[in-house]
Amino acid sequence: MNAKPDQLPASHPITDAVQHALAVTRRGVEEILIEAEFAQKLARAEASGQPLRIKLGLDPTAADLHLGHTVVLNKMRQMQDLGHQVIFLIGDFTSMIGDPSGRNVTRPPLTREQIEENAKTYFAQASLVLDPAKTEIRYNSEWCDALGARGMIQLAAKYTVARILEREDFTKRFKAGTPISVHELLYPLMQGYDSVALRSDLELGGTDQKFNLLVGRELQKDYGQEPQCILTMPLLVGLDGVEKMSKSKGNYIGITEPPNTMFGKLMSISDDMMWRYYDLLSFRSLAEIAGLRQSVAQGRNPRDVKVLLAQEIVERFHSSKLAEDALADFNNRARGGIPDEIPEVMLSGAPLGIGQLLKQANLCASTSEALRMVEQGGVRIDASPVSDKGLKVEAGTFVVQVGKRKFARVVLN
Repeated sequence: MNAKPDQLPASHPITDAVQHALAVTRRGVEEILIEAEFAQKLARAEASGQPLRIKLGLDPTAADLHLGHTVVLNKMRQMQDLGHQVIFLIGDFTSMIGDPSGRNVTRPPLTREQIEENAKTYFAQASLVLDPAKTEIRYNSEWCDALGARGMIQLAAKYTVARILEREDFTKRFKAGTPISVHELLYPLMQGYDSVALRSDLELGGTDQKFNLLVGRELQKDYGQEPQCILTMPLLVGLDGVEKMSKSKGNYIGITEPPNTMFGKLMSISDDMMWRYYDLLSFRSLAEIAGLRQSVAQGRNPRDVKVLLAQEIVERFHSSKLAEDALADFNNRARGGIPDEIPEVMLSGAPLGIGQLLKQANLCASTSEALRMVEQGGVRIDASPVSDKGLKVEAGTFVVQVGKRKFARVVLN
């Protein structure tokens, strides 16, 4: 049994190795709660040779992981490289509830079939960051299903409604009169119970997960365990420069996307936001990043520095050769060239209006957006600008371009 609730681990000396581990842990984090406790956990692990159990839970709400997920996965890999036991927890049970964090409406719960399909790819993709041979993979249905109705009621008795409503998103919804389903109130408890089941020493999550992580800490005390420490990572802003990266918002960079697509998306971020991506995604040292900042301040073209970031990320998830090829492809496009690999689309109904053609080729979301792009000079057919919104495109095969990065080889019959 671990130490009594609320009791710090026995004092151990903070050695140079522990100081190094703390420095690695602190890089890029938003908050460590409570850092003094975590330092003692690290010191105890060094003295005893018993690695810490470090937990990250992800609900498989979509089939693919994106760079936003890797912010916390990178931190897990650093802890793994320090010699600790990392636990990649797939929330197959909690996905059926739906995490209400940061939402102003009830999240539609996923079906078991959707969850199982999404979960198939999660660990395989996470293994592009983590060392799979040293990663403990678990599913929270292992212990959540076993709770049953009686166990759920006993768990719910350990937390008050008043404390649950302290959570910011619940508070806002309650004050606004927006419905809160009872099952949503159970989500933080179920995530917290995961920490009890796994006897977690440290749990990682985004800043939007802080409340849920604290619930786990409190529940561990109730179950007589030493409370876990908490590490929160900043949320990566997506390509729109406003919202956090999310597949549902369409502002994401998937870690299994083709290298040319990944490279192009990274080059599309603003010069200012580039530094945030460096801080949260790059494996370069802080000194190197500071040097790059200084070089830009002294007149270096920020595009060159952004290229270095894009190549680093593409190489991480693909290869150095594909990163070089992606750069060449990007430069070719910048000169008005056509990418080597573009999707081919078969359409019928010639002659077809330019608005309909762009919509059906999935180059624009609607005909109105397509006509706006024509009006703004953003549409080309076989490299020739299109300016006529009333254009009827005859049958044939041609390359259609919308904006700088959207291409399709259209076969129109």
